[in-house]
Amino acid sequence: MARQAGVSLKTVSRVVNQEPHVRASLQRRVQAAISALGYRRNEAAARLARGATMLTLGLVMENISNEFYSRLAAAVEAAAADHEALVVFGSYEESADKERMLIESMYTRGVDSLIVVPSAADHSWLAEHAGLTTVFVDRVPAGLDAADVVLLDDVWGGRIATEHLLARGHRRIALISDDDGISSVRDRATGYRTALTAAGLPADEELVVRELYDPARVSGEVTRLLDLPCPPTAFFATNNRAAIGILQALRERPERPAYVGFDDFALAEVFNPGVTVVRYDTARLARAAVDLLLNPSPAARRIKVPVELVPRGSGELPPPS
Repeated sequence: MARQAGVSLKTVSRVVNQEPHVRASLQRRVQAAISALGYRRNEAAARLARGATMLTLGLVMENISNEFYSRLAAAVEAAAADHEALVVFGSYEESADKERMLIESMYTRGVDSLIVVPSAADHSWLAEHAGLTTVFVDRVPAGLDAADVVLLDDVWGGRIATEHLLARGHRRIALISDDDGISSVRDRATGYRTALTAAGLPADEELVVRELYDPARVSGEVTRLLDLPCPPTAFFATNNRAAIGILQALRERPERPAYVGFDDFALAEVFNPGVTVVRYDTARLARAAVDLLLNPSPAARRIKVPVELVPRGSGELPPPS
């Protein structure tokens, strides 16, 4: 790079490390060489040169404003602290391109141990980064044959939620879901369909709604379903945002359908009736991911965290007589 810019190695170092008192003309020449050569600063080496060696883990997730992710972030941070490690966070906000940018940026800066809640996109490109250790949480990454993954027992969660509604006499149960490209979403829907099949009921596709990402859209779809000539009498929501959308829709409705949500959330017990949910231990999920990350193995490992149904009232409402 020094030869490309026509300057000394010391000058290159001063520009890269943003030291003061470097002439503007020299800065421009070095920056032009950096662009031409595609140079990326090695932040890990820089930290070692400064004597900073504390372990840093990365957590890449969909959207930290969602309660599931904020709880996961806090739990990962607590689990990492037990190993005297720091955690840096990044949210990709449903953009696979941003997800890749975050992972590669962290890796470039020396964060080579990552916990990732993967998007639905193909992740085979991770094979390009041989020095990167990754554990996936909540979802199986597409495009990777072997990966360490910590999952919830999503199939069982979808099944017990639906069976709970069936046991109350409901036969028209709607499924409110989001991206089928995500393994956890597919598995919860599989549990829903398995429960219906075991009860001798077909899955009515008119009652299955997909690709819903925010409560406002869920609310609109719930309203549409309740206006059908033969509406559902119960709902299973595959995530906390969908459960909140159901609550929003029912504020303006005379009907009292039953509903069960997957994921607990703040104030779920405060509503009348309280929201029946499929719940799990987020701290256990985080500890398992951190343990896998800090104890790498050549063989891919998969851990399944159990779930439980918590009845609070909304899932116990009977169908209309």
